[in-house]
Amino acid sequence: MHTGPLLSLRHYRDDLIAHSHEHPQLVFGLRGRLDFEVQGRGARIDRQDLMVVPAGTHHTCGSTAGSHCLVLDIPGEHWLREQLGEHADTSRRLLDRPVTLGLDSRQQQLVDWLAASPVDDPLIARQGAALLLASLNAHAAPGVPQRRLPYAAFDTHIEQHAAYPLQVADLARLAGLSTARLHARFTAECGLTPMDYIRQRRLLKARRLLKETQLPVGEIAAQVGYSSQSAFSAAMLRDFGHSPMALRREPDDN
Repeated sequence: MHTGPLLSLRHYRDDLIAHSHEHPQLVFGLRGRLDFEVQGRGARIDRQDLMVVPAGTHHTCGSTAGSHCLVLDIPGEHWLREQLGEHADTSRRLLDRPVTLGLDSRQQQLVDWLAASPVDDPLIARQGAALLLASLNAHAAPGVPQRRLPYAAFDTHIEQHAAYPLQVADLARLAGLSTARLHARFTAECGLTPMDYIRQRRLLKARRLLKETQLPVGEIAAQVGYSSQSAFSAAMLRDFGHSPMALRREPDDN
C-alpha cells in the first residue's frame, strides 16, 4: 500500500529511472516529453497524454530535454472503494493493464488546474485524485467498442511516400491521435510499433516491384526509402528469407 502523497509534481530528466512499486500509478504529461518502457514496450508521454503503470509492473522512464508531469499514486483497493464507491470496479479495470491514453481537453483542464493547486493539501489531493479517476472511467467502461486504426489510410500514405522519410507523427495525424497514443494502439492491435509497420509496408512494396517490374534493385531500394542497397538487401533477407534477386527469380505461387 502506498503511504506517500496522492498527487505530486515531478520533473524528469535524462537520468533513467528503473523500478516497480506495489501500487498503481498514473503519470500525466504537462510539459516536455517523457520516454517510458513498461514490460518491454516503449511509449512516449507528451502533454495531454497519460501513462498507466499497474501495481508491480517494472518500468523505466527518462527525458533527454526534461519533462514535467503530474503523478497520481493510488494507495490501494480500500482507497479506491472508499473514494469511488460503485465506480471503483471500472477504475480498477483501467489500472490493471499498462497503457498510454490521450486526454480530451476537459480532462487536461482538470490536470492543469490540479497542477497549479496546492497538491500537498490532503483535501485537494483526495478529491482531485477521485475526480481524475472518475473522468477516465470512459476509457475502461465495458461494452464501448473502440474504432480500429485507419490502416487503409496508413497504407495509402506509406505507398505514396515510401521513398521519403516517414515519421510516426505522419500516421498519428491521419488517426487523429498523439504519437504516444498511436504507439500504444498499434502494439495492442497488431503487435507492431508504428515504425515496424512502416518498414513492413515498404518492404512489401519492394517485393511487389521485384516481382512485377524489371527495375534495377538499386532503384527499387530508393523507391522504398533505402539509400543503401546493401541495407535494403539485408532487410529483405531478414523479412522474407531471400535476397532481392532471389525473390525476383522465385516463382510467384501467391
